[in-house]
Amino acid sequence: MTLQTIFALLSAFVAVASFVPYIRDIFRLKTTPHSYSWLMWAILQGTTALVMVDSGAGVGVASVTVGASLCTFVFLLSLRYGTKNITRFDTVCLAGALFTTSVWFIFHDGLLAIILVSLIDLLAFLPTFRKAYEEPYSETTSTYFLSGVSDGLALFALVTVSVTTSLYLVTLVITNFSCLGIILFRRARVSAPLS
Repeated sequence: MTLQTIFALLSAFVAVASFVPYIRDIFRLKTTPHSYSWLMWAILQGTTALVMVDSGAGVGVASVTVGASLCTFVFLLSLRYGTKNITRFDTVCLAGALFTTSVWFIFHDGLLAIILVSLIDLLAFLPTFRKAYEEPYSETTSTYFLSGVSDGLALFALVTVSVTTSLYLVTLVITNFSCLGIILFRRARVSAPLS
């Protein structure tokens, strides 16, 4: 077993583990996912998995593939259990993400696709950043922490390291830890709502 395979397995395991508390909290009605963000993440991670495989990422694509599947599942849950706090800004973000993702399918340029997907992922996080700031107790902190760790481990699993194979993973590390920071910052300043 190669070192990349070990990191890929660790990354995929942590990716699955990151979703367990989030999904549990959805069913406990403690976490209310933002459907637009989760839909965008499902599309983006699915697109990224295809581009990374095509660009030689090898087993390094494992966590992104697992993530795409789990994001799709959370999106489906969000249709019933998600936040109703959806604004015009959120709709603009979703429209922008869908438009920009379609650009990749037209040009079939891996580097352009990853740059766009990385930018779109940041765009996809904006509604959740806003919601996490306004409703910090409506998110599960361990999910963002473990997702950031998983994506960091995935960087070490890459068979071919290039901008095309690594940029999106770096973006995920930054955005997940940023969301965690927003939640913790706001929780230190506002009281938890009474249940």
